[in-house]
Amino acid sequence: MEEKKLDINSLIGFLLIGGILLWMLYMNPSAPDEAEQTTTEQVTTPDVSQATAQPEAIPSDSAAVAQAASRLGAFGYSATLPSASDAETTVGNDVLELSITNKGGYISEAKMKNYKTYDSIPVYLVKDNNAAFNISFTTTDGRVLNTQDMYFEPTVTKNGENTVVSMKLKVSPNEFLEYRYVLKPGEYMMDFSIRSQGLNDVFNSTAPLTLDWKLKGYRHAKSIPYENRYTKLVFEYEGGDDDDIADGTEEAEDVSYVAYKQHFFSSILLTDTPFAKGEFVSEDLVEDEEVDTVYTKAFASTFPLELKGGELNYNMNWYYGPSDYKILNDYDKNLDEILPLGWGIFGWINRYVFIPLFSFITEYMGYGLAIILMTVLIKIVLSPVQYKQYLSQAKMKVLRPEINELNEKYKDNPMKKQQETMKLYSKAGASPMSGCLPALVQLPVFYALFMFFPSAFQLRQKGFLWADDLSSYDTIAQLPFYIPFYGDHVSLFPILASIAIFIYMMMTTGQSMQNMQQPGMPNMKFIMYLSPLFMLIFFNNYASGLSLYYLTSNLITIGIMLVIKNFIIDEDKIHAKIQENKKKPKKQGKFARKMQEMMEQAEQQQKQKGKK
Repeated sequence: MEEKKLDINSLIGFLLIGGILLWMLYMNPSAPDEAEQTTTEQVTTPDVSQATAQPEAIPSDSAAVAQAASRLGAFGYSATLPSASDAETTVGNDVLELSITNKGGYISEAKMKNYKTYDSIPVYLVKDNNAAFNISFTTTDGRVLNTQDMYFEPTVTKNGENTVVSMKLKVSPNEFLEYRYVLKPGEYMMDFSIRSQGLNDVFNSTAPLTLDWKLKGYRHAKSIPYENRYTKLVFEYEGGDDDDIADGTEEAEDVSYVAYKQHFFSSILLTDTPFAKGEFVSEDLVEDEEVDTVYTKAFASTFPLELKGGELNYNMNWYYGPSDYKILNDYDKNLDEILPLGWGIFGWINRYVFIPLFSFITEYMGYGLAIILMTVLIKIVLSPVQYKQYLSQAKMKVLRPEINELNEKYKDNPMKKQQETMKLYSKAGASPMSGCLPALVQLPVFYALFMFFPSAFQLRQKGFLWADDLSSYDTIAQLPFYIPFYGDHVSLFPILASIAIFIYMMMTTGQSMQNMQQPGMPNMKFIMYLSPLFMLIFFNNYASGLSLYYLTSNLITIGIMLVIKNFIIDEDKIHAKIQENKKKPKKQGKFARKMQEMMEQAEQQQKQKGKK
């Protein structure tokens, strides 16, 4: 690598710019005081004139200054402006307040005006240096510069009802790199653009030019592990595909947006011109839930930028706001994909059934009652499926004595026992699978609801009964110690839901499990207890709204089963009908006939082997 030496032109340029700077200080002795005043001054939106930092008068030989500065690595002119300080420009609308720092020109503070954390502090997505935004580039004289280390000149104007903040990193009055922010009334989404003017001879087009965006997510919720579970980096790439990272690294091409999702709040950068490539990092910062209580995860994204005609020109958007499906979906930029609503049919059910239904119900009642009513409606819709499931269980219960006889009669011939059992099912018009199919039909609904409640922003900080926040766990007792996987508190809704699940399982599977118990098999009754126990432990730190749903759902299911058993299904009539079906000739289908033939052939082969 060739060693750089100070040539005569650089020496002359250095002396020239030094002389001009001394002349400016001599002619304008008040400049240092003005710069110091700008450092401590915060600008607010209502008075636009105060928010606009005007540059000092440009000396007549500014061209010489710019030329000399360019030789020294460019952007030396910016260091002579009053904005060369750590002052911040503060703007806002009715939902969002932003501070943009002169040093680096990026958003140094983003506050949600209408939301607070679990401990009643305003929600900040950006604050106290938890974020950084930087463009790194190489100049034509070989210097590597970072915008986060240089000073931008702020200008605030009004364009109708919109507030426009222009941050310019200047080489000269007409040569600059500009970040332009446009904040609209009532919007969490703002327009953002990066453009340069007159810098085609400053950027080294053969060297990498990259954009880096970093952010450490603040904790906003009561339960650190629950919030962290839904805190992820999400990105869209290749025209509509999306992926997420909880802890690790990823790369993608043609990236159109990247979202730092902090469960119920998100910071999103979108671009009209997709980045050719993106490198993403998500790091879990919570190793000890008792110690690591400030941040959840650290996110970082790196993108290469492309010059067009030697200049930068990117139209983008910033979003700082709630992870609310309705708000994100209304932007029509596929931002609803950052919410974990489930893939395939599960996501479809949430988007087109549960989210609209829940939004409609909550217009007329509180959120706790809305969960109960929605659960009732879902159970009513699924009641025909549950009826078929219980009818199948009743048939199997009636046939149980005959099946036990077959098991005893052919206990030494498993193949024959299977054949005779299938014949019995076929004649009686019953099948063990007929009880499983209705259960499988309900699974998409149950899983969709499992994904819906943790993503329902409407539940955030909404109380019901003893739960003060349906989006977090309820607490009826605080433990003086921490239990792994369980926590340091006792939640009542998971306890009640576990009891309801246990009763339901006893009613539906308790007796059949004991009858199916075979020597050498695990204790099925013990296994039956695992589901309520899992519910009790796992959901202690989950949203109380989800536990309320499971409690209500199982209570309704138990009620429906009691009604079906006592008032709808008559087991004596079922038994009589089965006996009639057994007397009727039963035409086998192709599949059943093929299975019968295969089993008979297998039995014949087994007999032939026994004779040898």
